Amino acid sequence: MGDDYDLESGPDPATFAAAAPEPDTDEKGDTPVYAVGVGPGNLEYLTPRGERAIREADVVVGFTTVVEFVEECTDADLLTCGYRDEAEALEAFAERVAAGERGTAVAMGDPNHSGYQFVGKVQRAVREADSETPVRVIPGISSLQVAASRARTPMEDAEFVTLHKSGDLEADVERLVSAVVDDERHALVLPRPYDRMPGDLAQMLLENGAEPDLEALVLEKLTHDDEGIHRFTLAELSEHAGGDGPEDTPFSDLVVLAVRQRVVIE
Repeated sequence: MGDDYDLESGPDPATFAAAAPEPDTDEKGDTPVYAVGVGPGNLEYLTPRGERAIREADVVVGFTTVVEFVEECTDADLLTCGYRDEAEALEAFAERVAAGERGTAVAMGDPNHSGYQFVGKVQRAVREADSETPVRVIPGISSLQVAASRARTPMEDAEFVTLHKSGDLEADVERLVSAVVDDERHALVLPRPYDRMPGDLAQMLLENGAEPDLEALVLEKLTHDDEGIHRFTLAELSEHAGGDGPEDTPFSDLVVLAVRQRVVIE
């Protein structure tokens, strides 16, 4: 792949994915590549449209942990990867699509909720192999939507901030602080393992003037059999700040942080 995206620097592939809307129709009748949100990890939350795109594919590509959730749904060849071999897997995927095979890329949750970097990488690989093949997103259920339900924070009353991406997070962190401290809105946050975990975010909010007794819920492994909801004040949660590895936090990498403002019932 030319102009490869580097995990630490380089052009953000999310910008590439968001550069233009999807075409209204596939003018030449090309079979699109689908970028499917598979939901939060429980197949009951995989949409029928997403399931069909996976089932009908000849080749499916995605991170190993994501592909494992849907492997029973398809007889397609499965190309799995991690961050370090992602480019190679996507290049192989794109070459097979260019040769006429039906391809589906899978992402956890909903690609529209922190998945645009992956969509951009898929789209760039496919375009480099065959510029005529469109990429279409099939939205999924996100753990964020489940968290909003569990925490009773309506989406229209909450600020959504994703930190679950590579690159600079300064603008996202500023938006989170502004929402919680200045605008006094609920916040739903996708932390970044493991340097921006819930404890770190609680400490950061306190340092920027958030009220210590605001309610903070860490919603872990939503829809899985071992789902857990951990309830804190911001001050209590900040005690888990620090570190940058899985051994430095009591929480897994499958978490959503909900910060609730006080709700007054008149």
